[in-house]
Amino acid sequence: MHSFDTADNAFHSLYWRIVRNGVDFAGTKALFNVGFEIQFPAHNAIHNGRIKRNWSQEYAEAEWQWYLSGDRNIAKLGELYGKVPAIWKRMADKDGNVNSNYGWQWYRNDQLRKVINNLGQNHESRQAAISIYDGKEIDDYANDTPCTYAVQFTVLNGKLNMSVVMRSNDLWYGFCNDQYQFSNLQMYVAYELNLPVGTYYHFAHNLHLYNDKLPEDKTRNFHI
Repeated sequence: MHSFDTADNAFHSLYWRIVRNGVDFAGTKALFNVGFEIQFPAHNAIHNGRIKRNWSQEYAEAEWQWYLSGDRNIAKLGELYGKVPAIWKRMADKDGNVNSNYGWQWYRNDQLRKVINNLGQNHESRQAAISIYDGKEIDDYANDTPCTYAVQFTVLNGKLNMSVVMRSNDLWYGFCNDQYQFSNLQMYVAYELNLPVGTYYHFAHNLHLYNDKLPEDKTRNFHI
């Protein structure tokens, strides 16, 4: 298993790994069944290095606050960020609602509170999980399909570890913003349990870069 100290190091390393080893798949370069650990999830900012990602923490924080609100309407994100990114407009239904608002998902049936209560009562629980993508609801995914299957929390050696399992993960936009949301969720749950934050394990069945995010020169011997 690959292990990275921060999300930023994971992003930069995985970018070149996809460039070198990815296969052509549905307009992307993709790797399959990729799992890795982030040792310090609180260090969740993505920085420019050799790759000019220009990631916006301001936007990522607005998205986090949107999720915390539990309001899945894109109008709420517009209030928090000042505008609604085009991608969310494309994904919203006629009423402005989306399925991919993770906060709305983890508040459904009070999943988040049940996770916290479960681990508060039993630190060795294997049932502290939140489900997001649900094949039984696939008929509701006409406009947008959640990329994440589930999030599970485990207390190990006195720390709160977290595992995120994704069906599909665009490294450029999806991972950079999603890891910020999930690491914040991990810190939130750890705070509620009065526990230190442990590691963040991330698994993607399909980890990819869209072709327009690949470097123009793909023949160089990139180092990972």
